[in-house]
Amino acid sequence: MSTTVAPQKKGGFLAGTANYLDERVGVAGILKEFGRKVFPDHWSFMLGEVALYSFVVLLLSGTFLTFFFQPSMEFVIYDGVYGPLKGAEMSIAYASTLDISFEVRGGLLMRQVHHWSALLFVAAAGLHMLRVFFTGAFRKPREINWVVGFVLFVLGMAAGFTGYSLPDDLLSGNGLRIIDGMIKGIPVIGAYTSSLLFGGEFPGETIVARLYGLHILLVPALILVFIVIHLFMVVIHKHTHYSGPGRKDTNVVGYPLMPVYVAKAGGFFFIVFGVIMLIAATFTINPVWNYGGYDPSPVSAGTQPDWYIGFLDGALRLAPTHLEVHSGGVTWAWNILLPMIVGVGFLVVVALYPFLEAWVTGDKREHHVLDRPRNAPTRTAIGAAGVTFYAALWAGASTDLIATNFLMSMNNVLTSIQIILIVGPIIAYIITKRVCLSLQRKDREIALHGRETGRIIRMPHGEYIEVHEPLEAFEQYKLVDFKDYQPTLARPNAQGKITVRARIRAGLSRFYFEDRIAPVTQGEIDAAHHDHAPAVTAAPKKKAVTAAKKPAAKKPAAKKPAAK
Repeated sequence: MSTTVAPQKKGGFLAGTANYLDERVGVAGILKEFGRKVFPDHWSFMLGEVALYSFVVLLLSGTFLTFFFQPSMEFVIYDGVYGPLKGAEMSIAYASTLDISFEVRGGLLMRQVHHWSALLFVAAAGLHMLRVFFTGAFRKPREINWVVGFVLFVLGMAAGFTGYSLPDDLLSGNGLRIIDGMIKGIPVIGAYTSSLLFGGEFPGETIVARLYGLHILLVPALILVFIVIHLFMVVIHKHTHYSGPGRKDTNVVGYPLMPVYVAKAGGFFFIVFGVIMLIAATFTINPVWNYGGYDPSPVSAGTQPDWYIGFLDGALRLAPTHLEVHSGGVTWAWNILLPMIVGVGFLVVVALYPFLEAWVTGDKREHHVLDRPRNAPTRTAIGAAGVTFYAALWAGASTDLIATNFLMSMNNVLTSIQIILIVGPIIAYIITKRVCLSLQRKDREIALHGRETGRIIRMPHGEYIEVHEPLEAFEQYKLVDFKDYQPTLARPNAQGKITVRARIRAGLSRFYFEDRIAPVTQGEIDAAHHDHAPAVTAAPKKKAVTAAKKPAAKKPAAKKPAAK
């Protein structure tokens, strides 16, 4: 009788697969380095993940719709199951959209999943950019990644516009007519550009097919490319994290990508997917059967585009009328050109802001620790002013709905929003900056004296003093750990002249940092605790006395940012 010994397994299926690929492709080093990447665990970082996962849902649902949609503008007589439009003349594109909604199994659900995921993608990307802006995450070395994220936001708007224009219904046709009018408002080349885009006089017979090619091929491909670039830069750069003991610009505190973060990300993807499916199954969006096919004659209230295009439509509505100027045989329609300049200028300022702030501050250091919005009052105030400006333009796109629902005069609504557009950002800037400075002063008081306890003690000489509760190390570190920027002076160059560029930079620097609140130093903390020592010693509870006297001596972590 012979016995054989079974060979010992060196690893499981995954280990064997990894070894097989490494021996033939050599990806072990890349995967090892990528798997060790550390990602902080904070809820605000999920906004970018929501945008990414909603885009995945967008691709999946869009692939389903491409099997049934026909991008043709040839006219047919509708003979489908939807009774109110039976026998009506419409384009093949609109008829196929109705067929998807009423005759294809799961078609209406997929249409609504596609539309809701598109809205969520743009919304999450916008909120992610706001988080990056208000926390200063765009600073060196992430200026280029900010521009990449901005391009992704613009591409998301382009994908949305080319998408909701495909059904060729009344709503999408009105949107295309607005775009046609804006293009024709461009002097000299406007009419030629419109004819080239629409294949002749609006609406032509080719625009839907052209938008379809852009929507399913070019724009998604560009979005995928920029997402890859964005994630590649996130991996190359150390991830940002919020201030705290042990967290510096030279390290990252968090969980590794493998296996913790991957498991969390996988679960979060299915949560996002489930929420989108739930919303799509319960809330109707873009009911094209209510609008009918596109007809230039019926234009009614309530024909707004998707919310992320609303600020451009609002700019057109809020622009003053009668601004046409005739010069040299050319009509300059400033009531169209001015909104276009304002909208494009706003987007350009958003894209270039990191470079402007870096030039004003002269800060060339790498930043991986995020700012609290209150500790950058001018930047936060500028962001609040920008959000207010965007919201006013956004509200301007719904002037007709505001007027009809609240039984108000259209002219009064327009005038009110025009005033808000000019005055609102200024008021928002002033209020936000004052609030940030007040919060900084409050933090300074808490860091020096601790939190109020409401317990009053009497000193031996008769003075009444409130006993303050000392802060924990983490909380105190968060209050004192921020950079102290000082205004830059206009200095002469090598020729002994102060240039216009230097004067502008100095003026902007004063604008940013003239009203700053300096962070608390360790010396001030020690002095504050020394001043309060007699009062604390007289307190009836000796444990509170010990706790009140120790923080200054046991806070080496808070000493570093003050020294910097």
